[in-house]
Amino acid sequence: MSQTKALKVRVTLFCILVGIVLATAAVVTDHWAVLSPHLEHHNATCEAAHFGLWRICTTRVAVNSMEDKSCGRITLSGEKNCSYFRHFNPGESSEIFEFTTQKEYSISAAAISIFSLGFIIVGTICALLSFGKKRDYLLRPASMFYAFAGLCIFVSLEVMRQSVRRMIDSEDTVWIEYYYSWSFACACTAFILLFLGGLALLLFSLPPMPQNPWESCMDAQPEH
Repeated sequence: MSQTKALKVRVTLFCILVGIVLATAAVVTDHWAVLSPHLEHHNATCEAAHFGLWRICTTRVAVNSMEDKSCGRITLSGEKNCSYFRHFNPGESSEIFEFTTQKEYSISAAAISIFSLGFIIVGTICALLSFGKKRDYLLRPASMFYAFAGLCIFVSLEVMRQSVRRMIDSEDTVWIEYYYSWSFACACTAFILLFLGGLALLLFSLPPMPQNPWESCMDAQPEH
């Protein structure tokens, strides 16, 4: 592999590494979406929720003045009550709000994210082994595994987005506002870096094309 191509491979692997860190952060954190409920009265506190793939946290936020009957774009400071897998069970309620979620959607998003991490692990093993002498060919399967991981993250993002939309539109809930938080942004960035990085790594790791029709790809490689 030429020095120019080796430099491109290293830069691409660095971008993929950033994508791996962001993907891991998105999977293990619980700030994918923030929900605020409808308020019947102008209360001094507003109970909102933020959740991820594995758990949901409810937060009581002090609200000094409200012009409408919603919490608006609140900050998640205050007393928190987190529970793993509670948002997989429909019908959970409290004094201020109640919500249901699409159980199948949530479990699907979590399962697909696990597949993504699995592809990342296998791709990383192939990439590490490729640093050995005459093992550049392992970069090609590594690139495909990274691209597959990016696609899985994209599917998980879309499933989560549909889950939030159906939760908001459901007549069984009182949620009226929502927004996607920083974990969701990490997942979006990880998808771009892993998918495009995987494709770029595949392109850079391919042998040079033959100059003449009668040359093979192996013959086209420069001798060292």
